[in-house]
This record gives sequence, C-alpha cells and structure tokens, in this order.
Amino acid sequence: MSNLLFTVKNQVARITLNRPEQMNAFSEEMIHSWIKALEEVRDSTDIRALIISGNGRAFCSGGDIKAMARGDGFLDHNGENDYSTTALDRKNSLWRNVQRIPLLLQEIDIPVVAMLHGAAFGAGFDMALACDIRIAARSTKIAESYVKAGIVPGDGAAWFLPRLIGTDKALDLLWNGSVLTAEEAHQLGLLTYVVDDQELESFTNQYVEKLLEGPKETMRFMKRAVYQSRQLDLRTSLDMISSAMGIITELDDYQEGVKALVEKRKPNFS
Repeated sequence: MSNLLFTVKNQVARITLNRPEQMNAFSEEMIHSWIKALEEVRDSTDIRALIISGNGRAFCSGGDIKAMARGDGFLDHNGENDYSTTALDRKNSLWRNVQRIPLLLQEIDIPVVAMLHGAAFGAGFDMALACDIRIAARSTKIAESYVKAGIVPGDGAAWFLPRLIGTDKALDLLWNGSVLTAEEAHQLGLLTYVVDDQELESFTNQYVEKLLEGPKETMRFMKRAVYQSRQLDLRTSLDMISSAMGIITELDDYQEGVKALVEKRKPNFS
C-alpha cells in the first residue's frame, strides 16, 4: 500500500498521508511521493486548490520515532541511502527530503488547505503551518514536541511560528512542547477554523468549493503578494502590487467582476 495517496478531481488535488498504523510518521517513500505530488500541483495550469490530510487516527506525527530509536535517522527507509551515519548525512536527510516539502508548498500559488484531525505533532504540524489555511476537527491535539526528543525544530517551526503568533509564544511552545487542544491552538492563531469532528470533511470541501468560484489569476496574485510582502518594505510591496493590478485588469474576470457589481448579481468568473 502506498504511503501517500494523490488524486485530482474537479480541479481539486488531494494529498493523503497513508501510514495510519504509524500515525502517518514520515517515511522515505512518503516524502518522495509528496515531493512529486507537490511539483505536479505547482506546475499544473488546471488544478485550482490542494487539500492535504491524513488517513487513520492522525494527521501526521512527523519524524518516525522508531527510526530515530534504531539510529536510522528521522524517517523510515529501506536502507539504500545513508541518513544517519554522520552529521552531514543527518542534515541531508532533512535538506534533500523532508525540508523540500515546506519549500515546495511556498512555491504553489493556488490555495492550499490542511485538514487536521487526531494528532498533529512536531514536523507533522509544521507541514500544516506551511499551508495557507488550517481547518481542524475539535478533538485534534497539536504539539511542537521536538524538545521532548531533545532535537531542534528542523522542518520550519522556527520560521513559521514567530510570524504567526510572535516570538515569545513561539519559544514558549517550543521550549515546553505543550500539547494544545484545537481550541487553544485556534485562540493562539495557529488554526484558521475549528469544527465539530463529524463536520470536518464536509466543511473543508465546502470551503474549497467556495474558493473555486473566485477569479483564479487574481487569487494567485493575492497569495503571492501576501507572502512576498512579509519580506519587503512597504514601498517595494506597493510597487509590486500595482504591477499585479495592471495585469489583472487586462483579464476577462476583471470585466465580469465589475459588471456583476454594477448589476448587483453574483459574478461568473472564468
């Protein structure tokens, strides 16, 4: 059985982590399949949204603790590649594999939604932090649990957390490794929506279907503007967005949007 499932239907791509007995802890096969799927999504002109979820009782538990205990590195693998002998091997197991996931997620211009349930721990939760929207079932438990294994946050937490919740709260989570309820994580600003467990899938699907009604290229420009502006001064950001405005006003969706507003009706974007 594949460690990761990838499907595309009605312009929505779905990546499902599929090691349910291991709470979807990372494996070499999972990571390599994840990279290929994200590259396909990034390069597609037809896919309009991406949903990432996990099978079984967890979203993702991150690094494979059993592999670490065996001295095999941070992910389960078949032994063909050396992921653990030297410090460089251990670094490369992250840099060439796991860390490519958040980097690729940042290259994708369409909406990316993480659908969380069960446990989302350590690097597993960090993959959700790299997504645009995080929707969680009310019973979800979340933790930046690296400190309990005596390791540093190697998969993006040190970058994402301060930008989402501030430096002090980021360090508090990392230093204590506290397990948060979905409501607590939502109050901190780590989750976008928290819904009843039985409503998770339907709510997420309806959310994504609503996004599909929007003007595709305009939404792509919006996403890039928001992410890029985090690294820019105000003048550069305004210069960039004015260029985007010039481009999108050449598109049919702009004409349709303005016409729909004048006619007081719902727009029919292409």
